Amino acid sequence: MSDKTPVDFWFDPLCPWAWMTSRWVLEVEKVRDIEVRWHLMSLAVLNEDKLDELPEEYRELLETKAWGPVRVVIAAQEEHGAEVLGDLYTALGTRIHNQGEGPTKEAVAAAVKEVGLPDSLMDHWDDTPYEPQLRASHKEGIDKVGQEVGTPVIAVPGADGEQIAFFGPVVTPAPKGEDAARLWDGTLAVASVPGFYEIKRTRTKGPDFSNL
Repeated sequence: MSDKTPVDFWFDPLCPWAWMTSRWVLEVEKVRDIEVRWHLMSLAVLNEDKLDELPEEYRELLETKAWGPVRVVIAAQEEHGAEVLGDLYTALGTRIHNQGEGPTKEAVAAAVKEVGLPDSLMDHWDDTPYEPQLRASHKEGIDKVGQEVGTPVIAVPGADGEQIAFFGPVVTPAPKGEDAARLWDGTLAVASVPGFYEIKRTRTKGPDFSNL
């Protein structure tokens, strides 16, 4: 049993903002006594009942590119254990986001091979018997923060033992070292206030992968 503080992190490999936040949390893991536990959620599941309300480009992305990667990842979890998710997410995110390959079947297959998982996981790309597990994992994460947000979701134990959960933070570029630690400490301080609801400022550019 680890005596480190567990940090539960829900991600969809499609989301560039979740990817940035995940790299920040791994930096925090180096300088704070935490242990990240990875979980899967799905932007396709989150938005499946409101596709008609979305911009055409985003709707097409969800309909054609969002399902394959999460099906493969949930199959990896169910057949090889949740402990494979961290390395698999790193391999996926590096290819999809940093290297600009996008969430293609070829990129996912290369990531699966890179971390030593069997090629047979790609059989789940178009359909998987593990969709109930995918939806359950998604529901567990999104129920902690509400349907109005997306990925990532982070949950940590509070001072009273109850989990504190929040969406984000959305941050680019991902801070490192003590900068990462300061953001972590501040995020927990804000999220632990019972009446806290939201903090936000204008976003002027997309995610910056240059320092990853």
